[in-house]
Amino acid sequence: MQIIDTAISEIKVIEPKVFGDNRGYFMESWNESVFAAAGFDCRWMQDNESKSGYGVLRGLHYQLEPYAQSKLVRVISGKVLDVVVDIRRGSPTFGKHVSVELSGENKRQIYIPRGFAHGFAVLSREAIFAYKCDNKYMPTYERGIAFDDPDLAIDWQLKPEELILSDKDTRNPRFKDAEIFSWDPEEHR
Repeated sequence: MQIIDTAISEIKVIEPKVFGDNRGYFMESWNESVFAAAGFDCRWMQDNESKSGYGVLRGLHYQLEPYAQSKLVRVISGKVLDVVVDIRRGSPTFGKHVSVELSGENKRQIYIPRGFAHGFAVLSREAIFAYKCDNKYMPTYERGIAFDDPDLAIDWQLKPEELILSDKDTRNPRFKDAEIFSWDPEEHR
């Protein structure tokens, strides 16, 4: 497994070892001891999977404490642009984002700790997206941020007329108006 740093130090891209031959391929998408040795301390509670067509944009989503979630996300088939936004008020990267292409072909994963909003846009005909969460889903603690907030300036690599959103995601507040996390830099030295 190779761990790749991003512009936000807490967000990591993970490239698993893929063993392929004429039969197909094999890879470990999660191995507790390997990830622990690499510094990831996670107890996954839930696995989720979604299937979406071209132009579907899901996000930007997160949950407030005490139900905030760390996630390990990947694409089983297809291709998405995965976006993670730092929503920890006081963080040196507050309001910044990281975008990474995830696909069934590149088999990359992204580790997203608590305190970040997450979303993705489907860039292929369809995509199957899978993710692990370390806390349960609690609808009353779920929040969102407008995907098209000009202050975030995210390039989703899709034209506005191509986007397909849920009704809920069309009503998310702008970043400056969203309920977000407090972050104490003294606790993270």
